[in-house]
Amino acid sequence: MAKQQRGLGKGIGALLGSDKDFAPLRQPVGYVHKEVVGQREIQGTADILRIPTDLIEPNPYQPRMSFDQEALEELAESIKTLGLIQPITVRRKQDNKYQIISGERRFRACRLAGMDMIPAYIRDTNDQGMLEMAIVENIQRENLDPIEVAMSYQRLIEECNLTQEQMAIRVGKKRASVTNYLRLLKLPAKLQHDLKVGLLSVGHAKVLLGVEDLKLQEYLCDLVIREDLSVRQLEEKIKKLTEQKKTDTQDVQDLPEEYFKVLELVGRYFENNISLKRNVNGKGTMTIHFGSDDEVKNFLKALEDSNF
Repeated sequence: MAKQQRGLGKGIGALLGSDKDFAPLRQPVGYVHKEVVGQREIQGTADILRIPTDLIEPNPYQPRMSFDQEALEELAESIKTLGLIQPITVRRKQDNKYQIISGERRFRACRLAGMDMIPAYIRDTNDQGMLEMAIVENIQRENLDPIEVAMSYQRLIEECNLTQEQMAIRVGKKRASVTNYLRLLKLPAKLQHDLKVGLLSVGHAKVLLGVEDLKLQEYLCDLVIREDLSVRQLEEKIKKLTEQKKTDTQDVQDLPEEYFKVLELVGRYFENNISLKRNVNGKGTMTIHFGSDDEVKNFLKALEDSNF
């Protein structure tokens, strides 16, 4: 006689039941038992009240510059199914409206989901406190791009009068990390754009910051993207360029006496705006910059008068 199969042999469904058994229990979190703002005095910052969406304003200090629409729509669908699990945080304004401190992405998704009431914590804070909380919360919890992080750090320093050391403590980062992010703002606009959209990594950017020539920075940035260079490969490219430049400089020798005579004679007609380079093999270039047609005519006349 065959033994009756135990629960484990029937699979996990036999132990826990099917998903359908739990569906009725998984109702959206709507904070329906929480009061609507304005019905009573707020007792403390731990209170969660429901606020009409038309009384909520976006955060003017929001460091995030763009929101992924597809991700917002996915979050909106999740909120329709499960409700808003984590309330947003707002502050009261004098015009009986509320301004978001943190949770703007959740706020936008709630509006997409069609919610006319949003659960929120309410905190009292001034503009500086608002700025600090908004930026710190975003830096710590949101996936900001490197330039957004750098700009957030810069705003904390400038608008809250913080030193780099104080700011590093506020955001829970090492000071060296903060300094490295702030240096990204010294990059040309083209490189900052490529950092924002993910074409360039922070590691690449840190290496490029060591290149003084801005045009060369942009050229190397294009090279990284075109050839998919690693940070190490980029360092090797820069090393070779530096060595080549050093070699070229060493090739330029002291000029023989007759070269100075040429510079003196020709320079008379061009206000001495003339340069000459010569390498060890006797090859080189002479560059003349003229300021007017008259300078060239005078020089030509001098050549003709000397029966050159």
